[in-house]
Amino acid sequence: MTPYEPSARPHAAVIATLAAALTAVLLLAAPAPAAHAADPPVLSANGQITDQVNALGDRKGEVARALDALYEKRHIQLFVVYVKDFSGRPAQDWVRATATRNGLGQDDILLAVGTQARQYAYTGQSGTTKFSNAQLQAVARTAIDPPLAQHDWAGTAIGAANGYSAIVAGQPVPTPAITPGASDPGGHSTVGMGNGALLVPLALVVVVGGLAIYAYTRRRRRAETRTTPAGSAQQQGWSGTEGIALAQLETEAGKLLVGTDDAVRTSTEELGLAVARFGEGAAEPYTAALTYARTELATAFRLRQQLDDSYPEDEAARRQMLEEIVARCTEAGRRLDEESDDFDRLRALETETPEALAAAETAFRAAAGRTGAAESTLTALRERYAEPASAPVAGNVEQAKDRLLFATNGLNRARQATDTGEHAEAALYVRAAESAVGQAATLIDAVDRLAREVAEAEVRLTGALTETDADLTEARALPGATAAGAAGADLQSRIARAETVTAGVRHEQSAGPYDPVDALRRVGEADVSLDKALAGGTPGAGPRRAAELLEAATLTARSRTGAAADYTTTRRGAVGSQARTRLAEAERHLEESATLAAAEPRRALSSAQQADALAGQAQYLAEQDVRTYGTRPGGDPGGAVLGGIVLGGPLGAGGAPGRFGGAGTRGRMNRGL
Repeated sequence: MTPYEPSARPHAAVIATLAAALTAVLLLAAPAPAAHAADPPVLSANGQITDQVNALGDRKGEVARALDALYEKRHIQLFVVYVKDFSGRPAQDWVRATATRNGLGQDDILLAVGTQARQYAYTGQSGTTKFSNAQLQAVARTAIDPPLAQHDWAGTAIGAANGYSAIVAGQPVPTPAITPGASDPGGHSTVGMGNGALLVPLALVVVVGGLAIYAYTRRRRRAETRTTPAGSAQQQGWSGTEGIALAQLETEAGKLLVGTDDAVRTSTEELGLAVARFGEGAAEPYTAALTYARTELATAFRLRQQLDDSYPEDEAARRQMLEEIVARCTEAGRRLDEESDDFDRLRALETETPEALAAAETAFRAAAGRTGAAESTLTALRERYAEPASAPVAGNVEQAKDRLLFATNGLNRARQATDTGEHAEAALYVRAAESAVGQAATLIDAVDRLAREVAEAEVRLTGALTETDADLTEARALPGATAAGAAGADLQSRIARAETVTAGVRHEQSAGPYDPVDALRRVGEADVSLDKALAGGTPGAGPRRAAELLEAATLTARSRTGAAADYTTTRRGAVGSQARTRLAEAERHLEESATLAAAEPRRALSSAQQADALAGQAQYLAEQDVRTYGTRPGGDPGGAVLGGIVLGGPLGAGGAPGRFGGAGTRGRMNRGL
């Protein structure tokens, strides 16, 4: 066992300035006392190496090549930091603070080594699709610990880079070659003023000039592919973000979030059509591209949520986070754009229009045939339950009819164009009709799903009330139920709340139509609050009871999140970034809850409740956006633009249906018309 103590945490993308790098060079070159304990630093802007103790010496170039190879082959950025120690803080806390200060993203890894403290720590994508904890630990055991044990500081970084690359490639982590080094680099080094003193200014000029050239070259080379913000703005035609006011950067980031989310949703629809026709194997490259884009977009939305939370960031941190949002969205779009031409060749709408048209007409008939049943289902919901129960899908049938009316026109135009041999124009109308029919089906599915969820909530509510009654009886028997003081007052408040909620729900049940999903939500929330007081008094009861409460919480969260997602998808032409951000976070928490359910039911319960609350915010914000937007009735392009089916103006007159791809290629179907 080595004296080093690794730890792994996921974090967020390095942004720094050339001035900071040059300042670091000056500090290293000038006479200085021994290296001192380092607070979380600003990382070097001219590369991925920050060496405050000269641990790498003349091997810095060797390390830089290994880091570059990892990025170029695997699209992973590894940043390495060498310091004397971690300022008396735990290594994992120090590396977390450093990652946060520099805005590292989930596709980045920071490896920090305290050469004198004999400790190291790293961040990474723990628990995500890139790396698991086991994989991160395998790299640490095989490729980091052995060179560190022999003070091979450069070999540590090289071994880590090669190890992460091997993991992504599905290969065993290679054992690094080890070159033992100084046990305490920079421990008591100074810059002498002997015979070489006159060479120091000249050497400094050469180093500074070389770093400036290196930084410029590196940034240009990375501008088109880098996942961190430094090279992102170029791809959207920006000259960069440095001169952009913070308010403008915030506006641009919001627009990119909306545009990228639209591109992902449209690409998802297109991919579904391709898979249905050609199979999953043929669509695999596009599935991979879409998965990558979703991951980038999810990170961007999470950053936006952090900016919106109740913990305000300072201006510098806010700018860094906004720049990363821009970078993530740009990278997601770039990855989709990469596959757009090949995707077009797979679908071949222009050359196989008759087949695609026939498939679209079949889907149209199926959706149209379900509209009447959905209308009956919605009527039954309104008659049986209170208005809020059906509110999430209140306008779905009318919207579905609007999409089908638009699809009717598109299919007719496509048939006419096919008959006259105008295949490019026919393809345009087929694609628009496909999207309209798909949205109609989504709107109808949402009605059917909500009806099932309301019925299930009604059944579960009886059991939930019984369980809450039992918990109330147990809580009233606790000593704190009649005790004075803060603890007693807290328990008494929880009891009173549960009593009020259960009495109110029972009154609603007996008084007439009510909303079972909302009633189940309120009873569950009250019981969860009560359960927190009971968990400490009954050993083993906490996890078991949490698992029982989780079932009801999952139902209400799934219902709310699904409704918000369908609403946003089918009205995405009007829905802004705030609603989409809350929805993305709701979906993340719901997925997290499912992952934690078996092993950590209490944490899963908390995640489900957060998903429910965020989805409610998303629905409210999206509805506000749509009301402000003001759609036009009937089958004109207004409804199609609301749904994001048509981009730009009227179809065929400058407008175009969305297709698989990012911002650069999504509206490409109007070319040549």
